[in-house]
Amino acid sequence: MTRVKQYAVAATGQWTDREEGRRRLPAGEVHAWEPGLNQTVCGLSLSRSELIRFSHVVWQDTFPESGGAADRVRRVCPRCASVAGRRGSDARPRWHRTNPRP
Repeated sequence: MTRVKQYAVAATGQWTDREEGRRRLPAGEVHAWEPGLNQTVCGLSLSRSELIRFSHVVWQDTFPESGGAADRVRRVCPRCASVAGRRGSDARPRWHRTNPRP
């Protein structure tokens, strides 16, 4: 059984949403980050790149179509998006071969 990884967000900036109870949200360029590690999915060091961690924001909320925390996101890292995906939990499973060749 495969374990689905849950990615959080690291961003170059932050802003505070006063409508949702003064919640910190990402701004600028966002990267996927796996909590517990000191680097993003694409390999940037969090401290050297001066990225701010948002462990309470899930990766899927950074996309404009999600309606989540994407209000002030300017750019989504394409390398992180290729690894973590632009997929939600209700997306179709990835392609796999059902009848492999011998």
